[in-house]
Amino acid sequence: MSQNTATRSGDITKFLITGSDGKKSIDLSAAAMEIYYYEDVFQPSIEVRATIFETGLTDNESIGPLGILDALPVRGGEKVFLDIEDNQRNVNKLSFKKEKALYVNRVSNVEPGTQKQLYSIELCPREYLSNNQTRVIKRYDGPISVNVGKILENVLKTKKNKYIDATNNPYNFIGNDKKPFYICSWLAGKSVPELNNAKAGFFFFETYDGYNFKAIDNLLNGKEKKKYILTGMPQDNDDYDGKILSVNQSRYIDLERNLNLGVYANRTLYFDYVKMEYKVREYSISDQKDKVNNAGKQQLDWTSEEFSQGPSRLMSHVLDIGTLPSGTTPQKQLETWKNNPDGYKAATWDAYNAMSQSVMRYNQLFTIKTDVIIAGDFSLRAGDLIYCEFPTMTVDRNKPVNKQTGGIYMIASLCHRVTREDCYTSLTLVRDTFGRTPWKD
Repeated sequence: MSQNTATRSGDITKFLITGSDGKKSIDLSAAAMEIYYYEDVFQPSIEVRATIFETGLTDNESIGPLGILDALPVRGGEKVFLDIEDNQRNVNKLSFKKEKALYVNRVSNVEPGTQKQLYSIELCPREYLSNNQTRVIKRYDGPISVNVGKILENVLKTKKNKYIDATNNPYNFIGNDKKPFYICSWLAGKSVPELNNAKAGFFFFETYDGYNFKAIDNLLNGKEKKKYILTGMPQDNDDYDGKILSVNQSRYIDLERNLNLGVYANRTLYFDYVKMEYKVREYSISDQKDKVNNAGKQQLDWTSEEFSQGPSRLMSHVLDIGTLPSGTTPQKQLETWKNNPDGYKAATWDAYNAMSQSVMRYNQLFTIKTDVIIAGDFSLRAGDLIYCEFPTMTVDRNKPVNKQTGGIYMIASLCHRVTREDCYTSLTLVRDTFGRTPWKD
């Protein structure tokens, strides 16, 4: 196991901010007190926040002996090239340049002074700002995954890498002047992966590597990236990649929340406005048993049977029958509709089979929520799987591993914090079931 400690400093090797005219620039790496970097599976964009402490650093010919906010000046939209490193033995580096360059989005908490100045700068990718300047307008037909790729490339015009899981359900839609990030996130909830018996539910999010449109089942079917053990446990540390410095199981059991969200059972009314009739579908957790990839060893029906029976959440949905049937001409569109006489199958989106299951799957994944802090590790990404070992509550000095809470977790969000003195990574981990699974070596 790595012998790094969390108190070892990270490194801010570059923080070059360029004026809006492109002529003046200055490196603020020496003035950056701390930098926070964020990723989240529910956020379509990364975020960087920096705390700057100036003490006459801008005393040079191009800027003059003034604070950078007024001398450069910084008014929003300035390009920033940033390089930060963690404290691992094999150093991991996050480098924001070329298509990954960041831009000043917000300056806040300014504490002005004649000898020094303290303030915060929030940085974002170009696409975060471009998302507010572009709209999805045209009609899209066919597989959702293909259309997500088209929107990112042709509308958002991003040059970043795209990691998109194939979907097996087509969906025809019109953008209706919505923003690209909104459309991609909206489509994620309607998507079913291209796998046998796979269940609906996707995430759309950005990591350092690029944009991700990933199925929940595919994320949980991967191999754990690293293995961690809580500090103080006597197990062979050579089997692990690092130590968990602190842990807070912020959500261990919340039965009422799960009942309100319909995690165990729900009922949905699907209304067919063409035939003027409705159809009721009850969906329970037993319908997903042995059909989804779980993070834990146990199945999803681990709660008391008396609370998992009967719907605890009611939903309704109007089926979009006859809207945007496939076909380039009205005649071909009518033919498509004619070939699907069953109203529920003729819907543009198969909500009857996907909607209630998708809602249930999203909420199941966040049943167990754990916050941990480890030594800074910039190789980790939101959506990665990691293996964690926690101790069993016992008087035994050997502190055996907990076979219920230990095992696979998915990183729902992360924050890297780097300063001149230390470097930490905070992780929000989630899983849907209990039970320690074996390592996937």
